[in-house]
Order: sequence, then C-alpha cells, then structure tokens
Amino acid sequence: MSLCCTFDLGWLNSARINLPAVNLRATVLQSHRSVKKEWQAAWLLRAVTCIDLTTLGGDDTRTNVARLCAKAVHPLSSDLLLALGFEENDKRITTAAVCVYPSRVADARNTLARMGMADKIPVASVAAGFPTGQYLLKTRLEEIQTAVTNGATEIDIVIDRSLVLSHQWEKLYQEIQQMKEACGSKAHMKTILAVGELGSLTNVYKASLVAMMAGSDFIKTSTGKEAMNATLPAGVVMCRAIRNYYQQVGYKVGFKPAGGIRTAKDAINWLILMKEELGTPWLYPDLFRIGASGLLADIERQLYHYITGRYAAQHEFSLG
Repeated sequence: MSLCCTFDLGWLNSARINLPAVNLRATVLQSHRSVKKEWQAAWLLRAVTCIDLTTLGGDDTRTNVARLCAKAVHPLSSDLLLALGFEENDKRITTAAVCVYPSRVADARNTLARMGMADKIPVASVAAGFPTGQYLLKTRLEEIQTAVTNGATEIDIVIDRSLVLSHQWEKLYQEIQQMKEACGSKAHMKTILAVGELGSLTNVYKASLVAMMAGSDFIKTSTGKEAMNATLPAGVVMCRAIRNYYQQVGYKVGFKPAGGIRTAKDAINWLILMKEELGTPWLYPDLFRIGASGLLADIERQLYHYITGRYAAQHEFSLG
C-alpha cells in the first residue's frame, strides 16, 4: 500500500519548472522513430494489459457495463491471439481494470465474478465529486466509502482544483489524506489532478508532490472531461515528480494518463515516456495505467494489420 509522509512546504517552494526544457523533452519523446513489426506488436500487447477500460457516460446501464467487463476479459479476438502465439482466451492478456461510476461498481463486480475473473481484474471507481471536485468534503468521503463497500478495489479520486489555484497546499494535503483513509486498507487510490485546469506546470508538479505526500498510490493526469486532458509535457512533469519523490522517500508511486488517448501511437508514446523517465518497473500495470475507452479498438486494428498486412474497419471488432 501507499506510504504517507509529512507535509513539506519547503520542498514545494523549492520547485522550479523550466517550461522550454519540458516542451523540448516532450517533443523529443514524440519524435523518436516508432517501434515496428514484432516489437510494435509486443509494445501494444503491453499497452493492453495496462488499460483501465472505462465507461463514464450518463447513459451507463447494467448491460453496457457487463459488455465492458466482457471486453476487459477478452480484449483481443481469439484469432488474433492465436496468430500472435498465445492460447485462445489466454488469461495473461486482459486489461488492467474496468473503471465505472460508483453506482455501477456492483454491476461490474458481479459480472466479473460470473466470469470467474473477479480476482484477476479489479473494479475501479471514480469518486470524490467526479469530475469537478466541487462538492462538500463530507459528501466526497461518503461516495468513496460507498464505492469501496460495493466492491471497488481501486478508487480514482478527484481533487478540488481551487485549492491548487489558491495555493492552499496544506489543506489539499489534508483532504487527500482523508480520502485515502476513506479508501480503507484494501483499496488503492489514484489521485486525479485535472492538469488542464491547474493553470501552470509548476502547479502540476506541486500538486503531484502533495498527492504523493498524502498517500496516493497513483497520480493521474485528467478526468477526461476537461477541455485539455493528458499531454506529454504534463506527463514529463508528473514523472519527474514521481522520480524525485522516489529518490527522497524511497517509495514508488504509479502514473496514469487519461483523456484523449485514442490511438496505438498515443499508447506507445506514453510507454516510451515511462521507460525513459522512470524505467522498466513503470511498464507494468502495478505502476502504470492508461485510462481509455476507445484506445483498445485502434490497438486491435494495428495488431490485425501486423498479422494480415491490411487494416480492418473498426466495426469489424467488438467494442468495449
């Protein structure tokens, strides 16, 4: 589980972000020649196993949550798995989790249990006033507790962005600590920063540090509902914060980009960022997740092209 540490305002105040250098680093990462052929297929399979397959729509029902869970258990078609050298329905190739609203946690949990996968694929739930965070703290804490009671073992909380914009760092730390306590001992907590609404990359870095000091198991870029979601410059800053925290405290915190990640190339770019900034341990789902709903379809298309030499239309594949 996570490691809480004492709030350190001096550490925050010493933070300096070199914006041109961050943007240059992000540009260089994107300009790397992409991996090809069997190496690309291997990286894409790794990406599949790191996806938090997500549905967060106002029209979510028990049926489409069950469909999402079925796709999480069988993210790739059997013929593709066989062509790639796996056994049909190989249980090593599943998504990392499914992510739903608190009211749909029980539906997801029950579906996975019926499929015999409840212990293999965790149910993640957004909570704490998602997506805005503009709710009373008491209400946000009760929502977290409800999601955990219903069977969620991962909670994606969202911070109150006003605390960042007004530099109320200690209050932010205290709120995240209380949310971590509400998760209990069995649920991992991912803290969504909503980087597109924090005003600056300096604020992104400081909010990342505060979230980790307060006990977050992961820090996450976005809700997917903001005008600007996961960007590589924000990712660079958050990964540097994770690396610095690990160097100072000795505890590894995970990273989850989310929002706007739709193509196989996007997924590979984020994996490259993990490899170059944080190293191999962050290429596995215990420390890296991708929040996505439509990404899996494009990965499946790219793998189909690798096997057959042609692209199939998206409607030829089952969707999450």
